[in-house]
Amino acid sequence: MVDTGSVEETIFTWGAPPLKFGAGATDEIGFEASGFGMTRVLIVTDRGVASIGVPQRISDGLKRYNIESDIFADVHIEPTDQSISSAVDYARQEGPWDGFIVVGGGSAIDTAKAINLLTSYPGELMDYINKPIGKAKVPPGPLKPLIAVPTTAGTGSESTAMCVMDILSMRVKTGISHWRLRPTLAVVDPLLTLTLAPEVTAASGMDIVCHALESYTAKYYTQFDRKTPEARVTYCGSNPVSDLWCEKSMALISQSLRLSVLDGHDNIEARSNMMLAATFAGMGFGNAGVHIPHANAYPIAGMVKDYRPAGYPQEEAMVPHGQAVSLTAPEAFRFSFDSAPERHLRAAELINPEAASVGAPAERLPSVLIQLMRDIDIPNGLGGVGYSESDVADLVPGTMKQQRLLSTCARTPTEDDIASILTKSISNW
Repeated sequence: MVDTGSVEETIFTWGAPPLKFGAGATDEIGFEASGFGMTRVLIVTDRGVASIGVPQRISDGLKRYNIESDIFADVHIEPTDQSISSAVDYARQEGPWDGFIVVGGGSAIDTAKAINLLTSYPGELMDYINKPIGKAKVPPGPLKPLIAVPTTAGTGSESTAMCVMDILSMRVKTGISHWRLRPTLAVVDPLLTLTLAPEVTAASGMDIVCHALESYTAKYYTQFDRKTPEARVTYCGSNPVSDLWCEKSMALISQSLRLSVLDGHDNIEARSNMMLAATFAGMGFGNAGVHIPHANAYPIAGMVKDYRPAGYPQEEAMVPHGQAVSLTAPEAFRFSFDSAPERHLRAAELINPEAASVGAPAERLPSVLIQLMRDIDIPNGLGGVGYSESDVADLVPGTMKQQRLLSTCARTPTEDDIASILTKSISNW
């Protein structure tokens, strides 16, 4: 018998939903839903996706299997506690439902996860949100079947057990993390991404890049303290299984991210590769975890001033998640390099084999990232989305609230470290 009082962890966990992948997979959702015993389904989406008819097409397909459905199309892009609470109120009022189908980007998928949780069990959003912001209550039992249909190659939320949102009153981003939130099935259809704007494609692609890199360079699972079974968390650190998915994701990114931004309306192969890369990275970070770039991204998105990104709705200021995570990534990986040099060098090689051997070792991954970001027109650091050095002191506390993420870094940063990373990221080139 293993001594659970020992210092070093010896166990890692890994999980992912079943996957149906390929052009036209969307048209088989009715068959899949019937297999889960669904008879009355809520389809969750946003107005942009609804406007191109995909949710209605899914609804029509469900009818062939005698499945009744309703469409909720008011998902907020970059969801907030208020927008999710409104979605939950709608679902509670119009329910009951015996299953959910979500079609959209990470905002829609995360909203659907929260709807599923809060219509399955009593309670409010803050009961389940991660500490120290919420109470981190554990879902008491299984949720209803949830089929996730991503329309952006980015979040990998169709593979993960987290949902993320802005807490408006605190101007910070956080979420809920528990394995029961993971979708029951991921249906990934590259054809749904052909109409994405280049700016959305670029930002979503950088989210994949950071998912793969952060989980690949995360603290190795044996470096954590040993946990009891009931204390195990979704993020268990880098491990042999997650590493494989992250490496494959980075190789696909190298082949196809630039092409999907520059030629995304016609290049089905590039779009397919990026959808695979997003799903693979989700299978990596959804178990290993993310660290400093994502922790920084939460206050960057939550404290946005007047920035309105091209390719996104212009009604309100926002920093898209994929931009927010990438803006401090070069400096974050300079900071973490000494904790796992061989992993940082291998990652640089996978993302850009030609450039990975140029310059000092600690600069190779940051340099590869900066070149990629310039090529696909990501803003130049925090200054590119409206922040200045005078804002750093206000951003640091929001990052430090993300201890669940920061503790996943193999070199855990202090407040001064975070302030330095943010300051040096005002401009990346």
